[in-house]
Amino acid sequence: MGAGGEQVLIVIDPAARRADGESVRIARDVLCAGVGAGEAKVRMLEGPQAMSRALARRGSHRVVIVGDDRALVRAVRALHRAGELAVAPLAMVPVGAGPAVALARGLGVPTDAVAASRAVLAGADRPLDLLTDDAGDVVLGALGIPAPRPPVVPWWRRGFGAAQVRGERLRVEADGQLITDVNQPVSAISIFPRSGMAEVVIHHRPEEETAVRASSVTVRGQGFRYRANSQDSEPAYARTWTVLPHSLQLRLPA
Repeated sequence: MGAGGEQVLIVIDPAARRADGESVRIARDVLCAGVGAGEAKVRMLEGPQAMSRALARRGSHRVVIVGDDRALVRAVRALHRAGELAVAPLAMVPVGAGPAVALARGLGVPTDAVAASRAVLAGADRPLDLLTDDAGDVVLGALGIPAPRPPVVPWWRRGFGAAQVRGERLRVEADGQLITDVNQPVSAISIFPRSGMAEVVIHHRPEEETAVRASSVTVRGQGFRYRANSQDSEPAYARTWTVLPHSLQLRLPA
């Protein structure tokens, strides 16, 4: 069911206003006109920290994020940490250059302001699986290890770009079972939540891979980096990711 008649809170990220003020205006006008019998409120954020405050005051309004991938991730993180992700369906109108909205595009959100706004009004909520880690963070879409660093030779799998580099010495466990150890160098790992499980693909060499499905994945190594939410992490020595099935309700085209 679309947003017509719903109460909608349009949260506009400041980076979106700087990147493409015209797309922001279009999104606001289309959404406000399309709510119909419902109510539309507009909140112009002054900075990244204002996201949590805006969401805490949303009441019964559906939240529509107008911004780039970073704004969407901030919203999901805030709701996850507040324990409200399951009861707060989100919608998004991506605004920003191509790389800045690649995550939203990969999730199925239209990147055109008019098409995305119409999807908010006439689309449907789709349950998406997420990953959460033992540091309390949440990951949308795929995760790659190691994070790309020069020199790189890109390769692509399931819509996510990882990098083939000299072998990393990593120990990988899936649901407590050892999959690969430090004596077998790893060139790349991708982890993608799908159908309530994590699809884990480990590349040892370009022509050799190991693929498993698990509810949790633990990686240990000497200061490895990973890429998640379109950002590179700080060095980590151990990290466990667990699938949160159907934990995000995101409005997508019907």
